[in-house]
Amino acid sequence: MKVKKITSLGLFTAIALTIYVIESAIPPLVPIPGIKLGLANIISLYVMHQYGYMDALAVTLARIVLSGIYSGGMFFFLYSLVGGLFCYAVMVLVSKMLHGRFIPITSIMGAIAHNTGQICVAFLVLKTAGIFVYIPFLMISGGITGLFTGLSCMFAYRRLKNIVR
Repeated sequence: MKVKKITSLGLFTAIALTIYVIESAIPPLVPIPGIKLGLANIISLYVMHQYGYMDALAVTLARIVLSGIYSGGMFFFLYSLVGGLFCYAVMVLVSKMLHGRFIPITSIMGAIAHNTGQICVAFLVLKTAGIFVYIPFLMISGGITGLFTGLSCMFAYRRLKNIVR
């Protein structure tokens, strides 16, 4: 990798981590556990479209590991890791199917996959089927927050694509 690219990816990781820390300080918008905006995903999605899939994976994993260290919770890290990997895998698949177009759709599907991954972890940890009651709420919130982050990424990408390279 070139030094410029490594530096850029490091800066994107720092930005994503900063967004995560700020978002963590915001009180929940709704009284349903597990629902948050996922604003740091704007950066992962941006890197995916600007640099490529493997670079987006590197930024995503670095953000998850660093945020896990920041939060200090093993279960939190597990939820984030599985949700993040589900999200990444689905965003790559959708992005390839849509030939890199329709960033908001890619983001929506990624957000829903993230919530699905977290529900799977919750089921394995809690060993109760009652956790599946949250699925409709998490799917709706994933659609809404995914649309917001996807639109944010799309506007940022249009403005920055010629500047950042």
